[in-house]
Order: sequence, then structure tokens, then C-alpha cells
Amino acid sequence: MTLIKSISGFRGTIGGKPGENLTPVDAVTFASAYAQWLKKVTNKDQLTIVIGRDARLSGEMINNIVTGTLVGMGVQVIDLGLSTTPTVEVAVPMENADGGIILTASHNPKQWNALKLLNNKGEFISAKDGADLLAIAEKNDVGFSNIDAIGSISYNDTYLEKHIQAVLDLPLVDIDAIKKANFKVVVDAVNSTGGIFIPALLEKLGVEVIKLYCDPTGHFPHNPEPLKEHLTDLSELVIKEKAHLGIVVDPDVDRLAFVCENGEMFGEEYTLVACADYVLKHTPGNTVSNLSSTRALHDVTTKRGGKYEASAVGEVNVVEKMKAVNAVIGGEGNGGIIYPELHYGRDALVGIGLFLSHLAHEKISTWELRQSYPNYEMSKNKIQLTPEINVDEILHQMKDAYKHEQVNDIDGVKIDFANEWVHLRKSNTEPIIRVYSESKSKEDADKIAKQIMDKAMEIAGIN
Repeated sequence: MTLIKSISGFRGTIGGKPGENLTPVDAVTFASAYAQWLKKVTNKDQLTIVIGRDARLSGEMINNIVTGTLVGMGVQVIDLGLSTTPTVEVAVPMENADGGIILTASHNPKQWNALKLLNNKGEFISAKDGADLLAIAEKNDVGFSNIDAIGSISYNDTYLEKHIQAVLDLPLVDIDAIKKANFKVVVDAVNSTGGIFIPALLEKLGVEVIKLYCDPTGHFPHNPEPLKEHLTDLSELVIKEKAHLGIVVDPDVDRLAFVCENGEMFGEEYTLVACADYVLKHTPGNTVSNLSSTRALHDVTTKRGGKYEASAVGEVNVVEKMKAVNAVIGGEGNGGIIYPELHYGRDALVGIGLFLSHLAHEKISTWELRQSYPNYEMSKNKIQLTPEINVDEILHQMKDAYKHEQVNDIDGVKIDFANEWVHLRKSNTEPIIRVYSESKSKEDADKIAKQIMDKAMEIAGIN
């Protein structure tokens, strides 16, 4: 059982002992610390906070505890009920709220839940803000309101429609072209809130929807991370129904992946590539993804006359870099699309609107669209270390060993070769170095990864 406290929120497995797992006691601690921190940064005694949750089994319990705690802190809570991460992000500024909380453990299995924390822009709080909040939680330095100053809860179920309408209003979401394409789509929403939001969006776009695991019971029918090995049912149904494509989202609907009409994965990494290609065609500009994302985004961006920039891993870092370079689109290689025209957050609904518009304009199959992009394959590995080994020193020496190559050290060490790259990152939770590599084939990606791992282990004195 696990409890992870990080700058972006608090995540853990349900049950067990306080301080070791995400128990009701921990939920009170973190929710009250967040409210206390918001009071400090806003200099306001009375706050408004938007809250929403995915459909996981512990959601209602955690929601009741968190909303009750916020009321005890004098907060006016706007509860969206079953929602999505991007929907809460959209709702915060629309409601002129001081912050937001999404109760979701994203792609983690059913035993997990989390509090993901937003600022008044509906964006994830910064590293500095997260550190300040953690300090409050550690000291339990909070003060609850007296009876005359307690907060209240109001319920708002209008944001399904508001979020969808905001997507439909985007100039690059071509509703007429999508309707004329007569798309037939299979949707796998892993029995969470995507089962409510994705079909509703697609029906507004005139798409024929075949639902697979769209009942928001929280009983995930397969591992909820949208990877190829978990999506055999979706692939089979796409072929059986002769659908144009399959759509899959994770439980909180900020990650998006596609299955082609032949049952093959479009590739999570290529969700952003395709959407960026479409956006850049109509609004030339810059793009951003994190260091561990595919080089194909760089290729598409430069082809369209823009400049590609890489950020450290993490949505907060991607957003910060996007703002710095005025990127027209960005995101992460896990299927996370960030389109600033609507908001600075990963949003599967926005991704679907852009992708279907692109597909409708190109008038080709989903598989043909995928084949039109540079093909790269990834390899993901790790180097197991002992706790006494100085990981930072290993990474420093790796940077020096490959200084004749293009090296980026904003997040670990990324070594860019002519036709491939390797990224080494230190884990914050265990003594390992994560190693990501990409090349023209899986065999080449594995080969360059082994070469770099051998060098790192040599430096570490590991045989």
C-alpha cells in the first residue's frame, strides 16, 4: 500500500493506516492544507473551490470527506459530481473560483485515488506552490472556521454541456466536415466518466457511436492505462463493426488514444503529432512536448515552419514552456493534448475534436493518416540501483561522457543522436534510473538503450 505526496497532489491506495495510504484522515489533512494554502495566497477568508471526480469506487467516499472538510474551512464548494479532469479545469475560471480539486488517480488501478490540485486559472499548481502546500500539510498548520463562518456546497451539473460547447466553438473543430464524413467510432471509456462525456461530444459532432465499457460504475474491465496490451477488446470490436476508428480514454479523460480501422494502435505518442499537424496547418507556430516524447512532433513542427521546444517531464512543466514560447499546441506523449485556445490542460475532448476534423479534411483512413507520419519506436527500461549510489553523480558523468552529442539536462540527461535519442531520469520514489529511448525501429531503440545503460552501470560500478 502506498501514499505519494508530490507538488501536484496527493495519491495513494485506499485503506490501511493514516500516513501510509490514502485514508479518510489523510484526505482531511490534504484538503484542509489546500484550503489553508489558498487562503494565504489569495488573502481571502472565504474561498470558492470547484470539485469533480471520476467514477472509481472510492470516489463518492473521498468526495464526501473532501467537500465536508472544505466546508469546515469556510469554503463555498461547487460540486460538479461525476466529471473529468479537463472539465474541472474549464469550470474553475468560468466560475471565477479560487481553485479546484479533481478526485482521480488518473490511469492507476481501482485501489488508487488522489487529490489533483488547481489554481484559480484551472491549471495545476506550480512546484513552489506545491512545496508550500506540502509544508502546511506536514505541520498540520490549519485553522477551521467557527459555526458562523462555515462554508456550503452547491451542485452544478451543467458543465458536461458547457465543456462540450466550448470544444464545439473552437474555430478549428470543423463540425460540418466531421458530420459529412459519417464517422463510425467505437468508444472504450473503461467504465468511468469518459463514458458520459465522450459519446455526448461525438453525438453532437454527428458521429455514430458504439459504446464499449461506457457505464460509469468504476469497475474497470481492464487495466485503465490506455496501452495496446490492454485494448484487445476495443481492437476486435473496431474490426467487427467496420468502424473508422476506436477511441479510448483513461478514467479522468485527460489521455487519449486511437485504434485504426484495422485494429492496429494509432499510437499514444502520435495522438499529439496528428493534432499538432492539423493545428499547425491552419495556425502556424511553435509546439512543446516533454523530453520523453517522440521526435515525430519535432519533425512535423519544423516541416510546417514552426519551432519545437522540449520541457521537463510533467504537465506543469509543459504548460510553463508552452507559455514561454507561445506554443499553439503542446502536450505529452501519453496522449495528452494541450490546446491553449481553450485552456492549458490535457483534454481528450479537445483532442477528439481536432483529430476528427483533421481526419475529415484529409479524406483518408485512420491507418493511412498514421502512415503519413515519420515512424519511430520507443523502448522503456530502468537501471536498478542500491540506495547508497549517488544517482545525480551518475547522471552528471553521463552528461560529460556524451558532451560531444546534443545533451539536455533540464530533467535528468537526454542525449540526442542523429537518428535516435536516450533519456535518463532519476526516480523520486525508488533507487532506479528510468531509461527511455527512441529510434527508427524497436530493435534499434533497444540497442541504443542497452549501450547507454551499460555505460551508466559502468560509471555506477555495477557489473
